[in-house]
Amino acid sequence: MAAEGEYESILCMKPDVNVYRIPPRASNRAYRAADWKLDTPDWTGRMRVTAKGQVAYVKLEDKVSGELFAQAPLREYPGVALETVSDSSRYFVLRIEDDNGRSAFIGVGFGDRGDAFDFNVALQDHFKWVKQDTEFSKSAQLGDSGPKLDLGFKEGQTITLNIGQGKKRDKPRPQGAGGFGLLPPPPGGKIAPPPSSGSSNHNIETGMTYFHCLLELDSSNSNTVVQSNTSSDLWGDFSAPAR
Repeated sequence: MAAEGEYESILCMKPDVNVYRIPPRASNRAYRAADWKLDTPDWTGRMRVTAKGQVAYVKLEDKVSGELFAQAPLREYPGVALETVSDSSRYFVLRIEDDNGRSAFIGVGFGDRGDAFDFNVALQDHFKWVKQDTEFSKSAQLGDSGPKLDLGFKEGQTITLNIGQGKKRDKPRPQGAGGFGLLPPPPGGKIAPPPSSGSSNHNIETGMTYFHCLLELDSSNSNTVVQSNTSSDLWGDFSAPAR
């Protein structure tokens, strides 16, 4: 039953709907619209489908004044309060109730198949929401009553953290002088052969001879300088300039 503080929302509204007086059901078989007097409806008006809380209301009202003709509270769909017929998708069996609790079954039908489809979908969406809301409320109650997870530290409990121990990086490959790698030889190039041992020995002998000559020249220059220093007159060999 809807609470007093809940507001009423409109789910669907159709301007043309027909109401039929139907015979009582003789057996458990489904209702058939062909058993009704479809050409002569007993009442014609508009339909307004509202929701208040989890309960939906199908209200039959006058087209002009909006006066309520009958209403049917729906607490589930499909259910006893609203059934479909077996031979058409445009007709339904509705259980209406008055304020005194008395109920009766009537037949309702739409002239347009699209109106019947909208009416059906509006009720399905509402009770789908009701089912989800009920499951959410149950899960919330179970969560509050169930044991709570304690993530705090117990007395004397410690943890160990390993900080700064990352993965070891691979050592860089050795490079040549100057930080550059060795370049491959050019394509088609020829490498000069190493010098022969004979030319190497000849170069060594020539260098030694040149080195001995430098030593002898240096020793002769040293003797000349010493002898010239023993003379008392550095300018004795030069005569006075002629006038």
